[in-house]
Amino acid sequence: MNNRFFRSLQLSLAILDFLIINIVFFTVELIFRKNFLISSNVEYVYFIIFLNIVWLVIGLFKNIYNERNVTSFESFSKGTMQAFIYLVLIMGISLFFFRFMLLSRIFTVVVLASICFSLLFTRYISLIVFHYFRKSYGVVNKVVIIGYNALSKKLVNYLAADSVNKEIVGFCEETENIHELSPYPILSNVADAMVVCKKYGITEIYSTIAPEHNHSLYQLIQSADENCIRFKIVPDLGFFFNKQMHIDFLKEIPVISLRKEPLEDLGNRMKKRFFDILISAFVVVFILSWLIPLIGLLILLESKGPVFFAQPRTGKNNKSFLCLKFRSMQINQYADVQQATKNDGRITRIGRFLRRTNLDEFPQFINVLKGDMSIVGPRPHMLKHTDTYSKLIGQYMVRQFLKPGISGWAQVNGYRGETHTLGQMKKRVEYDLWYMENWSLFLDLRIMFITAFNTIKGEENAF
Repeated sequence: MNNRFFRSLQLSLAILDFLIINIVFFTVELIFRKNFLISSNVEYVYFIIFLNIVWLVIGLFKNIYNERNVTSFESFSKGTMQAFIYLVLIMGISLFFFRFMLLSRIFTVVVLASICFSLLFTRYISLIVFHYFRKSYGVVNKVVIIGYNALSKKLVNYLAADSVNKEIVGFCEETENIHELSPYPILSNVADAMVVCKKYGITEIYSTIAPEHNHSLYQLIQSADENCIRFKIVPDLGFFFNKQMHIDFLKEIPVISLRKEPLEDLGNRMKKRFFDILISAFVVVFILSWLIPLIGLLILLESKGPVFFAQPRTGKNNKSFLCLKFRSMQINQYADVQQATKNDGRITRIGRFLRRTNLDEFPQFINVLKGDMSIVGPRPHMLKHTDTYSKLIGQYMVRQFLKPGISGWAQVNGYRGETHTLGQMKKRVEYDLWYMENWSLFLDLRIMFITAFNTIKGEENAF
């Protein structure tokens, strides 16, 4: 997991603790004052100030917010209880020596006990939230290491020690190169690595063997792209490709990724998802709530059939989902295999209007709210087209690392609608990969505004 995410998590938990301590204190104080159990004294102000300072010092001294603690309820709770015991001891000694005789002893005990239970409760809730994001946003990555050598053993140790989001499944190496017991199982030889990856649901491959030393790795890299598995090369010495690479460092070990992906960062994915939920919820509540009945009635008046056209399409990581649209065609047997063409006889009169104005795509905001799609991303293709083009275009499946979008960078650059030639689809993939490597919220906003402008202006390929 990236360091920026952990720094944000640690800071958030520390701030949450101070909020809990102060909320508990002022809540208990309010209850006691309302029941005339305590009176207004300046000592209570000194008490809460001193309480915050002591907790800050103990938190820094005990390092309770370190990476390993904040991802485990047991470790975090144990560290918190140790810190709380120190807090009670320091507060008790301080109260005795400073002789805060006007402080209610019952009040002090209730505050400290309430803080203890509140901190443990927030630990539990925060870990639930953490593991939810860990599961929902693909934070846990199953890893296979190609090669069993000194470098791979060092890499495994670093991954196990510093990356709580990595689950190391094992190694792939030739049997004759194994001369000792390995810390993780030897799953197969290098040539059969993809079979192992499919079997165990691997999401990342780290290779400590250079492709020029084992030519089967070139095929493995291509297969990894086709199966939405990220392939990373860990060079022992200088290793060069004739294309731009993205290099990260795991301590002193350079890790070369085949491309830069801003949305591989959990924080960026969370920002994009929050943006998607905010916009799609607004559209569903304030637009689709009246648009669906209106358009639905017009569709039903013209032709028999459902209001929505729900078609299986290829989503993130090559998983299919039902993509929603307002039905714009007569019911026909070619809907799942044949793209709409200009002057297509299957398109109804209301359907032609919906397509020209992009209104047929509006139900996809429901897909966005469900999490199947994003507002901006590569357009989802029919399953047949994914199967066909993945065999014809080398990096076609790389676009499936992202959630598909209602609009995308390829679409605002003129590559929307029907693709007449293989070259047009290659250009669409090229634009999709550029978007993946250059993502930002500003770029998403730019694409949204261009899409809206093109809709008002009218597009040649909108039919």
